[in-house]
Amino acid sequence: MATKQSTVDYILDQLVSVGDVSAKKMFGGYVLYYGDKVVGLVCDDKLFVKITESGKKFVGRRYREGHAYPGAKTSMYIDEDQIDDRAWLCELIRITAKNVPNPKKKFKQTKVAK
Repeated sequence: MATKQSTVDYILDQLVSVGDVSAKKMFGGYVLYYGDKVVGLVCDDKLFVKITESGKKFVGRRYREGHAYPGAKTSMYIDEDQIDDRAWLCELIRITAKNVPNPKKKFKQTKVAK
């Protein structure tokens, strides 16, 4: 089942005060970015956020794990009530972005003339 654009638009609208948050469509779902860092996935109209120790502490008793798709790494499943809580969701994304590593730089290979 593919994710509806309206779901992604709603999540992005909830995160507007965070700043540089965007989504990129991939394989029927979406990758959620904070700047150039991947902070989550939206698959089957469900939000999954990368797990960090600080994020787990912030979520507390509401912490639930899930998989965005078969074979995906375990993530925090964020239910609809949590998505509707704009301030809470923004803080979780800020915490997550602060605690996930920077993306690895990709080096462009140059062809060597023979």
